[in-house]
Amino acid sequence: MRLLLVLVTAFGLVACGGDAENFNSEEGTGAAKPVLRFSAIPDEKPTENMERFRPVAAYLADALGVKVEYIPVDKYSASVQAFKTGDIHFAWFGGLSGVQARLAVSGSRAIAQGVEDPEYFSYFIANKNTGLKAGDDFPTAAKGMKLSFGSEGSTSGRLMPEYFIRKFTNSAPKEFFSTVGFSGNHPATIAAVNSGAYDVGALSYKTYDKAKPEEKANTIVLWKTPVYADYNLTAHPGIEEAFGKGFTDKLQKAWLAMPADLCEKSFSRSGMIKAQNSDYQSIEDTAKSLDLAR
Repeated sequence: MRLLLVLVTAFGLVACGGDAENFNSEEGTGAAKPVLRFSAIPDEKPTENMERFRPVAAYLADALGVKVEYIPVDKYSASVQAFKTGDIHFAWFGGLSGVQARLAVSGSRAIAQGVEDPEYFSYFIANKNTGLKAGDDFPTAAKGMKLSFGSEGSTSGRLMPEYFIRKFTNSAPKEFFSTVGFSGNHPATIAAVNSGAYDVGALSYKTYDKAKPEEKANTIVLWKTPVYADYNLTAHPGIEEAFGKGFTDKLQKAWLAMPADLCEKSFSRSGMIKAQNSDYQSIEDTAKSLDLAR
């Protein structure tokens, strides 16, 4: 909440429970030209997210003919909260955070995803000193060891790994592992396992695969989970009032036309494809079963 208040002050916004009036002025004083504002879950380090999304803002400003600003947050929950209060028009969410945002704001739409996102998966990684061996089955040999999730609100770093732990062990994570922690993001999970602070970690395969060799030198990929739908671009319904009817579709069109090099650099995706709310029904069902949909 403290972070959200800082953002509200910094950008001259007035929270009003998701009301579209939040979107109607550039400085919150009734100026004629609204600013298109977006955010993203901090699955990488916050400073890296600034670098990732600055080119995206520039691309969208050129494609849509409006001023675009990226609003940084340092917690998954803060991105959802900013969406709920109407402080941002759209966001690059994970599967779980997207579900939480859409459940909180009636009429919001998932409009795009990466080519790879319908079949996303997580890795369970282990410190080499544990003696654990990679395999095709859930690593039951890790019982009693120390596990690090990423953020509490992460799909690939918490929700789906917890789902598979429960499915294959018939136990909650705290019952199966001696210690369960939350690193905050995927790179931090790699660091925690690589250093030996935790024996096992759960995270996005994309973050692990692109990590530098020295960052993961003391780790192995223990297990690859079954696939599930994950990341998505979700638009707030107030965007239509602020920028005109049909603007959500214009945003979707621009997003789908994003150049391949920008997709790769900013999202580690080969391209963007359409998405819809129903694509994430299984994520919603899983979140509700674990009481994480709120």
